[in-house]
Amino acid sequence: MAKLLYIEGSPRGERSKSSVVAIAYLEAYKAAHPEDVVETLNLWQVSLPSFDGAMIEAKYAVLHGQAHTTEQAEAWKTVSDMAATFASADRYLISVPMWNFSLPYKVKHYFDIIIQPGLTFSFSPATGYTGLVTGKKAVVVYARGGAYGPGTGAEAYDLQTKTLSGLLGFIGVTDQQSILVEPMLAGRDTVDKAVLAACEQARNLVYN
Repeated sequence: MAKLLYIEGSPRGERSKSSVVAIAYLEAYKAAHPEDVVETLNLWQVSLPSFDGAMIEAKYAVLHGQAHTTEQAEAWKTVSDMAATFASADRYLISVPMWNFSLPYKVKHYFDIIIQPGLTFSFSPATGYTGLVTGKKAVVVYARGGAYGPGTGAEAYDLQTKTLSGLLGFIGVTDQQSILVEPMLAGRDTVDKAVLAACEQARNLVYN
């Protein structure tokens, strides 16, 4: 029995095209793997702690090999619990819209919390950075109003896939499959066709 963690990065609910495609994947996944556990984390329905005060001081204590104060230890437990929940999954499904060519702030905030030394990555002068969340697979649904995929001529503006794929790869999740849902600000027929094609791609990825 495996665990799939679905991270929902759009606040638009059923109107979100990234969520629509992700749900198509989930439905196919549950049918193909009824014994697996599927956990959903909607980043717009949880309280993400501010990374400041005792929490950031706790991080620097880790970096400098210092013991935590009581306050820092309590703050760091919040971080380590969130990182442990993420790392406990065998597979990831992430749906994310493009905001200002990059990620919604809630998505970036979440990864800013869980990407921490000793929890999701390590560092040594001899080997450099090493991701600790290894042996996992991720399917990421990227929705965007314009077209920024390969061959569009607008690839340089795509900080969305570059940022998230880079963050995942940094912590060790290198087996990634991307689904591009674009251009969502086009005419109705174009949008409908793009979403249908993305849903079909999502279903097919269940068996990869």
